[in-house]
Amino acid sequence: MSFYTDSRPGIFPGTTNNPLNGLCERIAVQVTKVFDACMYQAQLENYRLTATNFNPANPAFPLTYISAYSTNAPAQVSNLVITRFDDRPNFARVQADINVPVIVTYTDANGVAGTGTATVTISQDVIMYVPQPSIVPVNVVAFANISSTIGTSAGEDGVFNVTLCITLILKVVADVDVIIPSYGYTAIPPCTPFTGDEVCPGAFELPLFPTAVAPQSSNPNNNR
Repeated sequence: MSFYTDSRPGIFPGTTNNPLNGLCERIAVQVTKVFDACMYQAQLENYRLTATNFNPANPAFPLTYISAYSTNAPAQVSNLVITRFDDRPNFARVQADINVPVIVTYTDANGVAGTGTATVTISQDVIMYVPQPSIVPVNVVAFANISSTIGTSAGEDGVFNVTLCITLILKVVADVDVIIPSYGYTAIPPCTPFTGDEVCPGAFELPLFPTAVAPQSSNPNNNR
């Protein structure tokens, strides 16, 4: 059995006779549905940050801390534990560690600027809406932005005590198939080339045919 052999075509992909504004088709698309989301913002002081993968290699210690910023790499969710509430269907306690890659900048003992990599781990313990188990898995994902401009050496090579500004977003998501209305394929217009300085500014802006405003009435008294 498939979309096109089932006896309930109204909920499956296919053409539709609804002519409203050109509506012509129902399309099945795979999307990431967000069931719940929450945001955590905080300033963490005296966070112990350990830098590795120095560039240039073998810096002269001790290092002077300059800053740390999150990278474009996605945050990773680990140690995830979901505990459902018996008295609140579809709600659960979500516990997880969110691991966020950051780039650390510094100067070494010789005044040479360099960078290193580190990971900031943020523990979360929150209540979220988590749908019931299904064949398609439900996942918890995270997005984070971290910045820091305050920090000092912790007395160990590549280790700093820093103040972090954190914005973290948790989402409960699942990849699902949904039916959406369609007006057909997108018409792709030609590109507009960049030609530099215009030789004929305004010359090609005239309308092709003249435009005249029709008189409101043929009564000559209206012109008095």
